[in-house]
Amino acid sequence: MAVRVNPTFIDDLVRYGAEDVQLCYQCGDCSTVCPHADDMYKFPRKSMRLLQMGLAQKIETTLEPWLCYYCGQCSEQCPREADPGETMMSLRRWLISRYDFTGIARRFFKSRLTEVIAIVIVALLTGGFLLYYGFSGGSIKIYDGNGAFLPSPFIHRFDLTVGSILLVFLLINAFRMWYFVMVRGTTFPVPWWLYIKQFYQLPWHFFTQKRYAECEKKHEHPVFMPWALHLGLMLGYVTMLVLVMVFVEKLQAGPEIIWSVHIFGYLASIGLIAGTVYFIRNRIRKNYVQYKKSHGTDWVFVVLLFIIVLTGILQHIFHRTGLTELANYTYVVHLMSVVPWLLRMPVSKWAHMIYRPLAMYFAGIRREALARQELSVQSVPVLIK
Repeated sequence: MAVRVNPTFIDDLVRYGAEDVQLCYQCGDCSTVCPHADDMYKFPRKSMRLLQMGLAQKIETTLEPWLCYYCGQCSEQCPREADPGETMMSLRRWLISRYDFTGIARRFFKSRLTEVIAIVIVALLTGGFLLYYGFSGGSIKIYDGNGAFLPSPFIHRFDLTVGSILLVFLLINAFRMWYFVMVRGTTFPVPWWLYIKQFYQLPWHFFTQKRYAECEKKHEHPVFMPWALHLGLMLGYVTMLVLVMVFVEKLQAGPEIIWSVHIFGYLASIGLIAGTVYFIRNRIRKNYVQYKKSHGTDWVFVVLLFIIVLTGILQHIFHRTGLTELANYTYVVHLMSVVPWLLRMPVSKWAHMIYRPLAMYFAGIRREALARQELSVQSVPVLIK
């Protein structure tokens, strides 16, 4: 099948963060120093070459950009300062826009203003709806129970609605990723049972991001600080998501503290705070190569997350100290930040938490399927006349 060349691909990718692709002359140093490149996945060099050739359709069906954890070693070693690490990051943004069936991701990545306006609109609509519901059926002086401004059963239904919308978007985009990679991008047969055998890869890489720690062993961090903070951020997010989706009634009860539930919220908050502050600090100081360049969507992500964590903590403090009115107003501001942050997840950098584990899962399936095919070919007897 003929592959179409996109002569403007490099120019298009500039909007996603890539700037120095043309400086690369394919020396291969980047793939040499990368701890994750191997014979099957030769990145970043292969991705850089496909990009220079304008083979967008080829990149669309590859896993290489997702197998990169952007430790920065390739960018530091590049003799041409082509910054292959940042290019791989840009390709991940581009792939997110390709998986997204709505086209919203492409608009967000290409225009920070568009993303900010969309967030403000969603936040205002959310705040208006919550204030209307609260004042029409409850009292601003009551936090939970009868006559509450935002009673926990209502918040539970609200959370489930937002979560369901998010899930639908994620499932559709994940299906598109599977189609691009495993159908269009795989030229050898893949037995269906390999999807079951390799399924453990999904939760394993989702929660641990273990390969990120392997990057740090060869980088400038003597301890696994970035990996540990990233793990804390992920676990904090997942823990908080479970708490608000399942245990929201106990979270809002009080003002007494229910330690069997709130202790997990406190631990999750610590992970979210530590991870958010670390990433903001490094982006401001630019002290590591992977933080020297920040796309507009990166800043939107961390700033919005910081607002969510801050308002969540303040709302909890106000509620436990009896400042009910302030707690309710802060809760509205908190949800005004949470809703757009969640809804933009499938079309933003935060989609990494889904696509990267899926990439590891698909890579494991493809490796075993290819190994089985090669073994079957070797076992075929050769007839010599």
